[in-house]
Amino acid sequence: MHVLFVCTGNSCRSQMAEGFARSMGGDEVTVDSAGIEAHGKNPRAVAAMNEVGVDISEQESTQLADAMLAQADVVVTVCGHADEHCPILPTGTRKVHWPLDDPARATGTEDEITGQFRRVRDEIRARVAALLQELEH
Repeated sequence: MHVLFVCTGNSCRSQMAEGFARSMGGDEVTVDSAGIEAHGKNPRAVAAMNEVGVDISEQESTQLADAMLAQADVVVTVCGHADEHCPILPTGTRKVHWPLDDPARATGTEDEITGQFRRVRDEIRARVAALLQELEH
């Protein structure tokens, strides 16, 4: 099973989803992430994931390519922009949409911004766990 997480810039949400899917999916699942554009990884996303023992620092921020779509069994869009701009998928590829808030747009104090990253991270962890469980059946 090959899962591809897609967002606008492949800097936060899709990176966190890739990290959780890699850590929870084991050898049964191949995981990638990409963006409509590549913005580089957000350091706050890396820090939020490190807090829960998942290192995403070596993951690449990549731009979505047709070859990635061709390999994917499931494509998960994690924001409205990616959902709207996702290319047409090959026949048989399943698409799932998760309307996640963008923690990179959070404002306020450093603690408030960090809290937004943690909240979105925890939502992503729960959604990835549910998706992987569903794919097992």
